[in-house]
Amino acid sequence: MEKAVLLIEHSGAHLRCLLNPEHLEFRRSAGIGSRQSLGGALAGNTLSDDPLLYRGGGQTEFTLDLLFDTSLIPQSRDAPQVDDVRQLTGPLWELAENSGPEDRYGRPPTIAFLWGTRWNQRGVVAAVSERLEHFTADGNPRRSWLRLRLLRVGREKRPEPEAPSAPPVGKDEARRRVARGDMVNREPVGGGRGGERLDQIAAEHFGHPGYWTLLADINDLDDPFNHGGRTLRVPANPGVTGGGGS
Repeated sequence: MEKAVLLIEHSGAHLRCLLNPEHLEFRRSAGIGSRQSLGGALAGNTLSDDPLLYRGGGQTEFTLDLLFDTSLIPQSRDAPQVDDVRQLTGPLWELAENSGPEDRYGRPPTIAFLWGTRWNQRGVVAAVSERLEHFTADGNPRRSWLRLRLLRVGREKRPEPEAPSAPPVGKDEARRRVARGDMVNREPVGGGRGGERLDQIAAEHFGHPGYWTLLADINDLDDPFNHGGRTLRVPANPGVTGGGGS
């Protein structure tokens, strides 16, 4: 199997594992806590368990145990010799440091753990630990057992684009709808509809609030500002355009 990779999303850098992990450990915590009052935890001599508060959400973490050893790196004339294993593990350790750009406000970088075609987990490194072994005479460690604990992060949902407003229809088309009978009754605008104005209803059914005069014309309203409690006739297909006209 190909080597596992940690992809740093904001920079696009790839940190390849020297050896693939032998196992992956996942842990899930539900969004549940103990109910609290202003004075602290709820208490009572009749309680056998703490009352629970269901917050939603939760937390998923996964742990990687990785091995790095300088003796496993093929030696070649073109590649520089690695004397200290921390030259390999340093970039992974930095994933938990808060020394990144100021625009991240102390947030560690989001990374993606990629392995084969089945593993693509996004998260941030919450903790890192390293055990160093096989020291040289100069004190350089040559082997590292590195553990990364990551907290999964979800993909941010982008807001859905707003649907374009329906183009207005002309008076001629409105009159044709009346002649065809393509109209429906609208319950009283001054009662159950919450006192909607004619311009609000016109924006819904004609695509433009300025067409309130069409509603007044269709419904023979002598005073368009005094229509409370009256059932209106409105187009059956809101926003359908037709012939122009004025």
